[in-house]
Amino acid sequence: MEVETCTDVMDPARAAAFQVALGGPASIVAGAPLPPFFHQLYFWSPQPPEGLGRDGHPRVGGGLIPDMGLPRRMWAGGRLRWHNPLIAGQIAERRSTLESATRKEGRTGPLAFVTLRHEIRQGDTLCLTEWQDLVYREDPDPQAPRPVPPRARTDEASRREQGFDSTRLFRYSALTFNGHRIHYDLDYARDVEGYGGLVVHGPLLAQHLMLMAEDEIGPLSEFSFRATAPLMHHERATFCRNGADLWVRGPDGRQCMQARAET
Repeated sequence: MEVETCTDVMDPARAAAFQVALGGPASIVAGAPLPPFFHQLYFWSPQPPEGLGRDGHPRVGGGLIPDMGLPRRMWAGGRLRWHNPLIAGQIAERRSTLESATRKEGRTGPLAFVTLRHEIRQGDTLCLTEWQDLVYREDPDPQAPRPVPPRARTDEASRREQGFDSTRLFRYSALTFNGHRIHYDLDYARDVEGYGGLVVHGPLLAQHLMLMAEDEIGPLSEFSFRATAPLMHHERATFCRNGADLWVRGPDGRQCMQARAET
């Protein structure tokens, strides 16, 4: 099984900058535990321009992810299991493997499903295991009917609202070294991939849900999430929780993400 290994010093300044970008105070210093999902800020894999696909992501087929012949990439969901806290300012190693890659026929055409598994260690200590689910699709058919997203629950015990403008999306893309053009290139997002605006990063929605869960029910041991409909940069989202269930509701009542937290 092919393994890709990447090391990084978990720079506390980058984590503190992300805290500010999320609208909070910068409190992370060297030696402090990182909040859940902040490892997304690290383990960059920069590629030269010729190593990128049309969407700004690293071109598939040259690393762990095979070329499935489908151009549109989406982070469909994931699962995380924390074993020990990740500590800011310490070297960490991420070992990544391709767990599965399959191609199927869906109602809207061919789909490819890819699952990556990441294990992150500091020293000899396993801190985090993460499963990342990606979906690849064909370009949209302008004549095809739009898929109907699921309706979100309305029985939340707690809720938080958040807007996402283009500056917020740009800063998250910069901090995570995410070159996907659907998050900052409006013409590309609209004219090539068929979205109604800039797409709010799925991991950014999941990040807000994780921080909400940790604030309200305590330190997380596991967290799983699944994206069910895109949220655009001009829309406000409602982050909802009822017990261990969490979800993101769009302004029209559609469900954009569902998740479950375990403490």
